[in-house]
Amino acid sequence: MKPLPGARAAALEALLTVERAHAYADEALDRSFARASLDVRDRALAVELVYGVLRHRLTLDWRLDHVADRPVRRLPLSVQAVLRMAAYQLLYLDRIPPSAAVNEAVVLVKASPGAGARWSGFTNAVLRSLIRQPAPAWPDHEREPATRLSLQYACPAWLVDRWLARFGAVQAERLCRATLEIPPLTIRVNRLRTTREALAEDLQRSGYQVTRTAVSPFGLVLEKCGTVADIPQFSEGLFYVEDEAAQLVATLLDPQPGERILDACAAPGGKSTGLAALMENRGDVVAMDQSRDRLRRLEENCARLGVRIVTPLVGDAAQAEPANRTGQPLSSAPSAVLFDRILLDAPCSGLGVLRRHPEGKWQKQAERLPSHHKRQLRLLIAVSRLLRPGGCLVYSTCSTEPEETTDVVDQFLSKHAEFRRESVSAVLPESGRGLLTPLGDFSTAGNGFSMDGFFASRLRKAGA
Repeated sequence: MKPLPGARAAALEALLTVERAHAYADEALDRSFARASLDVRDRALAVELVYGVLRHRLTLDWRLDHVADRPVRRLPLSVQAVLRMAAYQLLYLDRIPPSAAVNEAVVLVKASPGAGARWSGFTNAVLRSLIRQPAPAWPDHEREPATRLSLQYACPAWLVDRWLARFGAVQAERLCRATLEIPPLTIRVNRLRTTREALAEDLQRSGYQVTRTAVSPFGLVLEKCGTVADIPQFSEGLFYVEDEAAQLVATLLDPQPGERILDACAAPGGKSTGLAALMENRGDVVAMDQSRDRLRRLEENCARLGVRIVTPLVGDAAQAEPANRTGQPLSSAPSAVLFDRILLDAPCSGLGVLRRHPEGKWQKQAERLPSHHKRQLRLLIAVSRLLRPGGCLVYSTCSTEPEETTDVVDQFLSKHAEFRRESVSAVLPESGRGLLTPLGDFSTAGNGFSMDGFFASRLRKAGA
């Protein structure tokens, strides 16, 4: 079917792709934009609608269910998506006239396969009722705390229950609220080509609003900057877009110039290039990943940033058998070519980055956490064999859940007496000491710095 013109049609197509294919929102939008001819303003509106719906979906459904004669979840998918988009405009966007939001929704439903004219009257009636009727009261915070937080912050009930049990009401609410935040555009200054001070001044001269990150010594936050690729300093390789928490994970490894480093799950290269910068482009960083396509993106990033010491390597770190550049399996390599340090930023649920990937709220399930744990433990055991005696290993995930964080480390240490946990306090900037856990690990869950939710533990292998 030929796509309808306009931002709302593009947003609808992207939302349906997310729903049917479990795609990431940014990838779904890219596909939708490739099929539509939209100007900058329409693209911005489409992005606003898609991310707004995904961030607030549960709340939108709750409001719609109060004015509809059947639950939203039982409607055809296209009708669900159109109603949510219109409700988001009516409830959260002051700049769009209600009549425009309703009329555009009716047009979209009429043109949608599987919906058509039979649902257009229903859509019109529901949305006009939403405009007329006052908002219902939230569930009582004392009697139904989980339900209240789930509906108020559009968080899945299973996740709210977990956070309440682990953290208590105050911290759980902070975590729920964070899933609705629009993440700042945070960049890591490429120290191979400039300094934070020089880049900040350069960007300010170019008219951008710039602030320094609170903890990372290499970060800047940009406001109202438009498309990143259009910033001249980006194409000049002066920075890499990376959340402040992710920047700090690389610093916890404390890599030194001349060392041999393994980034075990490396693509698209944020941490690999960060390690290379910390090493002053001296030494060797082996960047391993299963995806050849994602490693091509890593190579592109290295070229743009002027990174010369990163060697991409296709392979599954859980197998610990990919060949090095001489063709010899890494797991059986002599100690002379083992790694001085290893970073394992393991694949995980991504529950610490829901504000950045809000589709994850509706795609993640608690039942998947045990399988994540098993894979993460296999990865940690496998890469630990590649570390030289006396070497350092950092295990990290962008998750808030113990199955993927402390439980993995604790189980590994219980079976590998040659390793010990080492506090990150010595390598964490003073301003980030509040991110230190009682065990000496790094955790940004519920942090006050507007960072993604990351965890990292630093492990030292006995020996020389």
